[in-house]
Amino acid sequence: MSLWLLLLLPLVGACCIFPARAPLAKWIALGTSMIVFVMSIIMAVQFQCWGTSGICLRSPMPWINSLGLTLDIGVDSVGMLLVLLTTLLTPICIWGSFTAVSKRRREYYAWLLILETAMLGVFTAQDLILFYVCFELTLVPMFFLIAIYGGDNRAHASVKFFIYTFTGSLIALAGFVYVAWQYQVASFGTWSFAISDLTAFASTQMTSTEQAWVLLALLSGFAVKIPVFPVHTWLPLAHTEAPTAGSVILAGVLLKLGTFGVYRFVLPMVPEALVVYTPLIAVLAIIGILYAALICWVQDDIKKLVAYSSVSHLGFCVLGLVALNPIGLEGSVLYMLNHGLSTGALFFLIGMMYERYHTRDMNVIGGLAKKMPVWSVFMVFFVLSSVGLPGLNGFVSEFMCLIGTFISTPDAESYPGVLGPCYAAFAALGMVLAAMYLLIMVGKVVFGPLREPEHHHEHHVLSTDLSAREIGVLAPLAALCIWIGVQPTILTDAMRGSIEGVLAPYPAIVEQLELQEEVAIVVEEEQNG
Repeated sequence: MSLWLLLLLPLVGACCIFPARAPLAKWIALGTSMIVFVMSIIMAVQFQCWGTSGICLRSPMPWINSLGLTLDIGVDSVGMLLVLLTTLLTPICIWGSFTAVSKRRREYYAWLLILETAMLGVFTAQDLILFYVCFELTLVPMFFLIAIYGGDNRAHASVKFFIYTFTGSLIALAGFVYVAWQYQVASFGTWSFAISDLTAFASTQMTSTEQAWVLLALLSGFAVKIPVFPVHTWLPLAHTEAPTAGSVILAGVLLKLGTFGVYRFVLPMVPEALVVYTPLIAVLAIIGILYAALICWVQDDIKKLVAYSSVSHLGFCVLGLVALNPIGLEGSVLYMLNHGLSTGALFFLIGMMYERYHTRDMNVIGGLAKKMPVWSVFMVFFVLSSVGLPGLNGFVSEFMCLIGTFISTPDAESYPGVLGPCYAAFAALGMVLAAMYLLIMVGKVVFGPLREPEHHHEHHVLSTDLSAREIGVLAPLAALCIWIGVQPTILTDAMRGSIEGVLAPYPAIVEQLELQEEVAIVVEEEQNG
């Protein structure tokens, strides 16, 4: 089964929505996204690259031969897992929007399908320009989803989201073009934008100084998308103002475009520079973990609290990426999946509450276990998943990221690194703070005396507790949280080959760096002696 069919089918569905009547739009979108999800499951079952470092399902087509451009797509095991996450969350978001969206419905569901194509293109592109086109294309549907269907401050949120992410992406493009140009010079005029060609060239032929500048350019784009402190300020506003499905897709998939970009480009393309600057990146990640957690502690708006928690949680994901060992990197990739499930579900629950009460202020609403017991059960469950309760998915990924950081020392046997226990200890404080602010939020909203905003009955269009449709939206996410928490090795074994291939050059680079530092110390001592 061709990957091209998987990518283009959502676009076909979007085109079919516009001439249809508005009431049919949601069913066309749901049907299309479900077909895409079933196709992705079939591809995953037939996938031949689980546990290896190869690229499967590759479908190259010539594009602009004079510049070495091809429409080349394919996936490794990590890319396939993120494709599955995307195709799972899209129909859930569409189904979850049936009662939440009442205006301009055709546009809304069409934008969601276009966004799905763009996200799938990022995870499957094997040509640099195709990757960048899809990476930028994700901005357009999300911009309109926030600007048209968001909250009262949606105009400011959508513009800030677009400016931040677009500016960072332009700087990343400059880094990509520089690598391609240097490749052309070294190849006597032969252009290539194949990711494999440029990665092999940059990692072996470029100087450490050139790699450092390319690293800065790439991180300018990917760090904004993740986001990493201090370029994170667009995210809480975008999350707070976006419609529920927009927040779910933003947390579940769009933020992972940044972490996937680090995995796909930064790690294999500029290894020498990354080893040098890993401590700085780790410090910024830890600052984001602690700073965002403290901000969460004083929030009254539930959605803004969960939005800031994404900044904090994804700091662990970044730490795992720069731990430079299989445990940390496997934990980071697992965190990409787990964060999409747990935080996406929390945004769904907040949206369901908002549909009934039209407020997210913890000062005026609380004790909902008395009125919405089913909703409360799901709320407690997904909060415990986000906190990192052992037995659920969040614990596995956070623990692996911290262990990977802890053992990332120069004297490590197989994969020496440049971090260590001190970094892991400070990051672990983020888990403590997360437990505090999330459990305090649950205590206010779920338990205690019932508090409801005045005149809330005027807004009721739904039953007090969750409907069967809403339970159906949340149940698959809960089941996956339990499954990953109990059997994480199924996923870690599947991605191990790809991860070990990415990390292959790092032991030698770290050892060489340590040797250079030792020589420099000896020379300095001789000069001072």
